[in-house]
Amino acid sequence: MTEKFVPSPEMAERGLYVAYAALSTMAVLPIYFGSFGSLKKWKNPKAKKSDDDSDDEDETTESMSLEDAYMFPIFGSMTLFGLYLVFRYVDKTYVNYLLTAYFGLLGVMATTQVGVNCVAPIVKLAGINVDKWNLTLTKNKKELYAAKFTILHLILAVLSVFLSGYYVATKNWIASNLFGICFALNAIQLLSLDSFKTGMILLSGLFLYDIFWVFGTEVMVSVAKNFDAPVKVIFPRLFFGLPAGEPYQFAMLGLGDIVIPGVFVALCLRFDQYLAGNKNPSLGRSTKFPKPYFTACFIAYALGLGTTIYVMHTFKAAQPALLYLSPACILSVIFTGLARGEIKKVFSYTSEEGIEAAKAKEAEEKKKAEEKKKAEKKKDDKKTEASPVKKEDEPVKIEKSSSADDSESENKSKARKRKGGKSQKKK
Repeated sequence: MTEKFVPSPEMAERGLYVAYAALSTMAVLPIYFGSFGSLKKWKNPKAKKSDDDSDDEDETTESMSLEDAYMFPIFGSMTLFGLYLVFRYVDKTYVNYLLTAYFGLLGVMATTQVGVNCVAPIVKLAGINVDKWNLTLTKNKKELYAAKFTILHLILAVLSVFLSGYYVATKNWIASNLFGICFALNAIQLLSLDSFKTGMILLSGLFLYDIFWVFGTEVMVSVAKNFDAPVKVIFPRLFFGLPAGEPYQFAMLGLGDIVIPGVFVALCLRFDQYLAGNKNPSLGRSTKFPKPYFTACFIAYALGLGTTIYVMHTFKAAQPALLYLSPACILSVIFTGLARGEIKKVFSYTSEEGIEAAKAKEAEEKKKAEEKKKAEKKKDDKKTEASPVKKEDEPVKIEKSSSADDSESENKSKARKRKGGKSQKKK
């Protein structure tokens, strides 16, 4: 029977440093490239729309509002505790089968999109023209679904299916990391905050969320250990020098600690573009503009992540990363705004996605109000149609009442005549 391999303290220490460096790299790269991927073509508000703009459209993004930021920690807590109960009372093997199938399908879509984003610029530089197809599903002239794709999407989708199959069959940690990084890139690129107020409330809420579920309960750590899906990036604690056949022990970082601060860093970059675009309306897709807020927030994130790793390594205990990342990101923006004298602009800024979402919400509310008015009008019309007899009866009632009044007046006049006759007789 072979003895279990026990590395020396020096070897274990060096292995941890390598793992920390790898995790940090896998955290900052998606934030950096995802932030630039979230930038849209700067459009001069005063310029007229041209026909070329339809051929140069950006991907639609999902905007997070202030109400969403308030509710996010609540829904996150409900989901986390629900998973904890599921893993506690249901066989985790079957739960992880279901999660593996679900994230395998999501992984195909995520890796396809990231692959297209990486390959398309190379194809364009090579001067190769790629045909585009539009797929639209309609019902009664109403659009249900619309998609645009090229041959690159089809090729990379096939490759992604093979990668997903390999991950499902082997649960290889490298394939898991590829899926995790692609998830983070897509989330940062497609999820946007509508303002700094929303971002700061979101980070503050998740700051408290992380502290409670990590320090206050065993829920977070338990779910993280049992949740066998690519929702984290992992790296072996001892990668170099481990004998063949020995199982890896992994250090991990959750995707939430990458994506949530990442969308805030991306917001800082879009704010830098907004400031530069107001000075230079013809900015277009150029990224050559000053980036003080993005640089400050990105560096603050790296420092916060380094602090998390240092505290975790020193005390040999799991740490809620957002405990350090949230204050670092928020304070970096506030201090930069104060130093540049732009703090009012920071808090009054609303992103283009936020403005569009607000307009769409307002239009939807108006539509609902109009539909409600129409429904009430129809009800009133039905009531008036259903009660025509009452209108005909009303003059009849008036006639009856008038005839009754006439009879009463006749009776009174007769009584007066009688009294007059009696008085004449007495005389």
